[in-house]
Amino acid sequence: MGSSGIIFFDDIDWQQLLPLTYTRPMARCRIGILTIGEKWDLYLKTKSSFLTTPYLQASFPIHVNDQNIFIKGNLLPDTQLLSAIENLGVNQALYHVDTLLSAKTDRQQADRFISNNDPSLERVDYSNDVQIIEYPEEFFIKNKEELQKDFDLIARGRTSATIDASNSVSSPKNIFIEEGASVEHSILNATDGPIYIGKGAKILDGCMLRGGVSLGEHAVLKMGAKIYGPTTIGPSSKIGGENKNVVIFGNSNKSHDGYLGNAVIGEWCNLGADTNASNLKNDYSEVKIWGYDSNSFRKTGTQFCGLIMADHVKTGINTMFNTGTVVGVCCNLFGAGYQKNFVPSFSWGGPLNYKEYRLEKALKVANLVLERRSLSFTETDASVFQAIFDTSAKYRK
Repeated sequence: MGSSGIIFFDDIDWQQLLPLTYTRPMARCRIGILTIGEKWDLYLKTKSSFLTTPYLQASFPIHVNDQNIFIKGNLLPDTQLLSAIENLGVNQALYHVDTLLSAKTDRQQADRFISNNDPSLERVDYSNDVQIIEYPEEFFIKNKEELQKDFDLIARGRTSATIDASNSVSSPKNIFIEEGASVEHSILNATDGPIYIGKGAKILDGCMLRGGVSLGEHAVLKMGAKIYGPTTIGPSSKIGGENKNVVIFGNSNKSHDGYLGNAVIGEWCNLGADTNASNLKNDYSEVKIWGYDSNSFRKTGTQFCGLIMADHVKTGINTMFNTGTVVGVCCNLFGAGYQKNFVPSFSWGGPLNYKEYRLEKALKVANLVLERRSLSFTETDASVFQAIFDTSAKYRK
């Protein structure tokens, strides 16, 4: 792509992907092995930045070059789409029906694009199918295909580290282990999908993995964990118990027994021992979940939908979530009985008595959590919390 820079832009779909996008641009969401942005970066071999909602912009800066490629942040790449974008002329825009997919601009037109003025770009139509993540449940629904695509992209032309002889292995050619990972005395079955183990990751004794499965850098599977694909466990997460078709963005812990199925978990979450989430209604009917864009419950089109959980959520031991539950940012949940199907951001307590999680207390906890990973919780991070706290106040009334 030469001197062009990628700018991932958030459009109206950013609201549809709440609460996962409260704390990140759409392209920072993970599906398969990589985030959406990381996929494009690998394909296009250039650096990227973000055009996102105003309160997130300082955390995810935008960089404008003399030539820029804007890409819709929740658009998944493929080779045909990549070719169409590469073939765009300067100041041309690629559309699929009425959806803007990408635009190639000079600096002047980029400034107009950023300021939401009409950049007067020449329209180019794209008639092939596109894959766009429009709603949170699609991260686990579309994860199988993305795991395979990312595995092929990452493993192509490379040699996996040796699989320790203490493991029981099926379809070893469909397994890739990065250098520095540790996998011992476990079962790795890649017959139905690939298994990818990132740098420095650890799989402790007695784990059972049935692909496709991705374990990110420095992530840990605790002893005896049962992982059914297609499941993604993001970097620096610690996971135990039973997990099926789950996407964990990263830096989150579910270290103990308990079931998660057809779920999406953000970052900096900690699920207490024996936290369980249902993914199927007793009457086998279609699952409905809370939609922020409509301020109402909407149909998901699937029988299987468990827990959608945003960043910085903590649960006490034996916490229970019903089918199709949506939990916002910075919640501290505990108590007997099922949590409500929609838990607003900054909620504290349980189903019998939710209170507002005081902002100053949430900031203190977040700072302590990041300190444990030798990271800093900055003033910019605090301003993001303030914006989410204010924006979500209407849901806590």
